[in-house]
Amino acid sequence: MEPLAAGLKGVPFPQPRKARAGCPHDSRRDASATRGMLESYFEARVRILFIGDIFGRPGRIIVKEKLPSLVETYSVDLVIANGENSAAGFGITPPLAEELFELGIDVITTGNHIWDKREIIDFFQMADGNAHSPSRRLLRPANFAADLPGRGVYEGCKGKVPYGVINLQGRVFMASNDDPFRVADQLINGLQAKVILVDMHAEATSEKISLGWYLDGRVTAVVGTHTHVPTADERVLPNGTAYITDVGMTGPYDGVIGVKKELVVGKFLNNMPVRFEPASGDVRLCAVVIECDETTGRARSIERVMV
Repeated sequence: MEPLAAGLKGVPFPQPRKARAGCPHDSRRDASATRGMLESYFEARVRILFIGDIFGRPGRIIVKEKLPSLVETYSVDLVIANGENSAAGFGITPPLAEELFELGIDVITTGNHIWDKREIIDFFQMADGNAHSPSRRLLRPANFAADLPGRGVYEGCKGKVPYGVINLQGRVFMASNDDPFRVADQLINGLQAKVILVDMHAEATSEKISLGWYLDGRVTAVVGTHTHVPTADERVLPNGTAYITDVGMTGPYDGVIGVKKELVVGKFLNNMPVRFEPASGDVRLCAVVIECDETTGRARSIERVMV
């Protein structure tokens, strides 16, 4: 049993029963029972791949190259990605959203750069009552003003498993928006799905960690985005919510959070206006793989991935 258990962090597997005193030990019966329990265990599991902020063309290219093998290697059922920087590092356009969906991404979350490309407003309005159209599977933070285009929550079904995705944005060191904690309460209460992932797009680590504790046991995962630097604090909280402060960026690491380093360094030195451009070297894909129970939505494990 140990080789199987080694691949899933901290997940207890059912073990064969020991023979009681005075009772014959039927190893075939015990092996059959254990096999049945294992089959039930794996049938009830869902694996989610969440890809950190896709930055510009380098980020899109590496997703195209690596996503199929990641899905196969980790037996992924559901793919979610933050795509707010996919258009040269600033915003997302309708063609780029369609391109990412065609690669196999089920839902795209965003953040504070969602309005950088104005044409995305028309894309949001193309939903036209279709609850599962591409324009509904592209989210903007749910705690933006309610009358803005787009929505911040999506509920769908992958195979026979219902799931929900909630996109929120922090308020510390960022624009003033509605309270993400209370908005999360409202949205969770309105979802039927048990498997729920929350993308918390925020600057302050304390705000992200606080939301993780606040939602522990009520959602499958709270994953942080926005700062583009992967953190090493992935864990499953006591009540079954997988958490990480920042998944990291999918894009060029030979720069400053995706931008050519000489431009950003120069900005710090002289404080003069400068047009930021995406870097190009050392391109990596950062993500997490979350395994959960489809019937309860509780996470079993979370693993960082960088390729």
